[in-house]
Amino acid sequence: MGRLTTHVLDTMNGCPAAGMAVTLYRLQPGGAQCLRQIQLNADGRADGPLLEGETFQPGRYRLVFAVAAYFRARGVVLPEPPFLDEVPLDFGLADAAAHYHVPLLASPWSYSTYRGS
Repeated sequence: MGRLTTHVLDTMNGCPAAGMAVTLYRLQPGGAQCLRQIQLNADGRADGPLLEGETFQPGRYRLVFAVAAYFRARGVVLPEPPFLDEVPLDFGLADAAAHYHVPLLASPWSYSTYRGS
C-alpha cells in the first residue's frame, strides 16, 4: 500500500526541525481541503505516515511548512515580514502503491526539496 511521509532538516543549525508545524492539503477543483495538521517530532519527522491505506489516494497535494514560526521559536530574529514565512510544496501522487517521501531542507533564507525514499 502507498504512503506519504515527510521530514525537515534545519540547515541553519544542522539539526532536525523538531516542533515545526506542517499542514497537508488535498488540492481539488474549487479549493484545497485540509487533511492534517501536525508538529514534527524530535527527529524532524511526522510520527507516522501522513497518508496510508485507504487515505492514500492519487491526486495533487500541498504540504505547508511553518518555517518562520519554527526559527522564531528557536530565537532567530527575523525581519518583518520574514523572507520565508510558510513554505508551500505542491506535488502529485500518481502511484497508489508507492512510498512518496517529501523532505524539506530549510533555513530562514532558503529551502530545497526532492522526492526521497
